[in-house]
Amino acid sequence: MMDKKEKVKEIIKIFDELYRDAQCTLDYENPLQLLISTQLAAQCTDARVNVVTKTLFKKYKDARDFANADLKELEQDIKPTGFYHNKAKNIKETCKIIVEKFGGKVPDNMEDLLTLPGVGRKTANVILGDAFGIPGIVVDTHAKRLSNRIGLVNTDDPKKIEFELMEIVPKEKWSLFCHQLVYHGRAVCKARKPECDKCAIIDYCDYGKEHLK
Repeated sequence: MMDKKEKVKEIIKIFDELYRDAQCTLDYENPLQLLISTQLAAQCTDARVNVVTKTLFKKYKDARDFANADLKELEQDIKPTGFYHNKAKNIKETCKIIVEKFGGKVPDNMEDLLTLPGVGRKTANVILGDAFGIPGIVVDTHAKRLSNRIGLVNTDDPKKIEFELMEIVPKEKWSLFCHQLVYHGRAVCKARKPECDKCAIIDYCDYGKEHLK
């Protein structure tokens, strides 16, 4: 039996061929824009978020602008992303803290990021990996689904998945591997009907091998 580290090594080789340029699919120009886009992306597609932020980031240019925003107006600005009451409140409060505690700059460490409203480990790892180049394991719905199907983990707890993947995925690959899981999840390993017959990593996937018997 191949151990999990070896399995990941082989999967990464294939993913590096298929999804060499995998990256965050949110549009952003700086850490603050990525932070806000990630908050808006909860229960919403990245494509829809990108439509909303195209206008949003012209109107609100920095953390101070968001901190001073009229809450009702901000709600309307982000309404198409859903759950807009809660998202607007979190964004405004987050930006107030960024202005007051962090000099208007998004913090670049997990501990400080987790003090921001609406920011959990998943969002923090997106910011660290994509805005600051600090490797992190992002456990979104794709990472959760694929890592369980492949047989890399056996839990639905995002924090456990994060720490278990940290043990078996090479650190320099953490951020890229999570983007590659998203790409593969969207293209092949879909939630309702995975296309195992088209899967390039079928030889390393417990679920795939079982279902293609």
